[in-house]
Amino acid sequence: MATAAAGGSDRLGDILIREGLITREQLTAALNEQKSSGHRLGYVLVKLGLVQELEVTKVLARQSRMPAVDLTRFEVDPKILKMVPADFALKHVVLPLKREGRTLTVAMADPTNSGTLDDLKFITRFDLFPVIAGEYTLRALIEKHYESSEEQLKTLLKDMEELGESDVEVVEDQEDEAATQAQINDAPVVKLINGILTDAVKRGASDIHIEPFEHEIRVRYRIDGSLLEVMKPPIKMKAALTSRIKILSALNIAERRVPQDGRLKLKMGSRVIDFRVSTLPCIYGEKIVLRILDKGNLTLDLQKFGFEPKAEEDLMRAILNPYGMVLVTGPTGSGKTTTLYSALSRVNTIETNIMTAEDPVEYNLMGINQVLVRNEIGLTFAAALKAFLRQDPNIIMIGEIRDLETGGIAIKAALTGHLVLSTLHTNDAPSTITRMIDMGIEAFNVSSAVNLVVAQRLVRRICKECKGPHTYTDLELKTLGDPAVLRQLTFMRGAGCEVCNGTGYKGRAGLYEVMALSPELRRCILRGGSVAEIRDLAVSEGMLTLRMDGMKKIEKGVTTLEEVVKETAA
Repeated sequence: MATAAAGGSDRLGDILIREGLITREQLTAALNEQKSSGHRLGYVLVKLGLVQELEVTKVLARQSRMPAVDLTRFEVDPKILKMVPADFALKHVVLPLKREGRTLTVAMADPTNSGTLDDLKFITRFDLFPVIAGEYTLRALIEKHYESSEEQLKTLLKDMEELGESDVEVVEDQEDEAATQAQINDAPVVKLINGILTDAVKRGASDIHIEPFEHEIRVRYRIDGSLLEVMKPPIKMKAALTSRIKILSALNIAERRVPQDGRLKLKMGSRVIDFRVSTLPCIYGEKIVLRILDKGNLTLDLQKFGFEPKAEEDLMRAILNPYGMVLVTGPTGSGKTTTLYSALSRVNTIETNIMTAEDPVEYNLMGINQVLVRNEIGLTFAAALKAFLRQDPNIIMIGEIRDLETGGIAIKAALTGHLVLSTLHTNDAPSTITRMIDMGIEAFNVSSAVNLVVAQRLVRRICKECKGPHTYTDLELKTLGDPAVLRQLTFMRGAGCEVCNGTGYKGRAGLYEVMALSPELRRCILRGGSVAEIRDLAVSEGMLTLRMDGMKKIEKGVTTLEEVVKETAA
């Protein structure tokens, strides 16, 4: 390999001498420099200022019978850059320049390395059109556009310094064991953790994933419901990172075999942000997920949620009722708790006694008595509910109805003059009724107690900065309805820009299916109506299904067809 490189170097040097571009003495000096640095001769000659880079590129292009490019005339597209991983680009000195159909133009410094092209074709799944570029400029561009983990870390820490390091601190308990002091006082680890937490909050992330693998650690943020890789800290920091987070969260650092849960607080200036921490033992270490509970991002005004007029009116009427049950349903991460907190904030007055049983308590709300459910000591949802009824409550919120005992007590509370709010895991509003009956709660109790059911989903909002009209094919439109009808609508889509990180989406919006129980619906439940019958009757009374509400959001240009299809059933 070395011989081949040397031979290639001599040939390049001889051509440059023959063309009068360098002298024999300059070549000797460059070869000596090459031996110590390990770089290719062309790179060394340009670095030493002995020859113009374009001249070297022309010679290499003639040798390899490959086109040459002047990189100073190219504007690198961030979306194209993402097609080639940073570590691959840095290692093999390659840079994707442009894409035309199924062909990707790639600038490279070493045209003889066919193995690199084979690997790149496998990674990108595109046909490649390789071009020769000056290595000196090529390396500079790669380093500029592909930030390494160390550079990302420096940027992250620099941002922290702008905030003022004294303004950012993790709020710790003062009961750290002496054995852990060496770990928590390790400055790089402390700065890295503070930097990751701060950066995630600033970027509006909902979760931070720290994942250990055999040869690397991966840090990802969940932003607007999608995971985004942000950095790969050095693998040698794995143990210290895990220990640091476990200490801050008051977890057992010696226990690595079982999952653990904890909380930590981060003070950023005058703001205090809560993080819910979960650790999970994996093959190569413990995966850590931190859920960010930022009160500053908590919208408690139901009128800003995006309910359609009738749905909002029905919901307001139900939560202002002195008694009865309001249920919010949907999968994990669909915003159920936020909707319930918003409903509570609407009825949270000095004359009202509000009590909640939650697992876990996500946000601490002033004026509301919140109880953390702890099954290991017998403080279950059912036990908390029984205790609440002896505490003279007006409004009760139960984190989730999981079993017949909890459901039964909640129904009785709703029938005896209390407003009860809770959640269930069901796909839509009508199936919530049959789910409760399947639990063992009598149909007459369900029909009497339940006032309203909300089913909800979160979809990504189209980025306002790169929003524009979009035309779908008939095949794509068939997934939502009749193409002939849908063709009359104007669809919007985000092209992808710096603001939305090239995704075309920024922020999230809710889709809501609000079913208020009318006398007809109650009679349908009493006679054992199926989910389809309940749904058809509710729709005939004006209920919008999740898909219908999604259609309204598409018409208003809030979200895209793909998002609605992904999150709702036809």
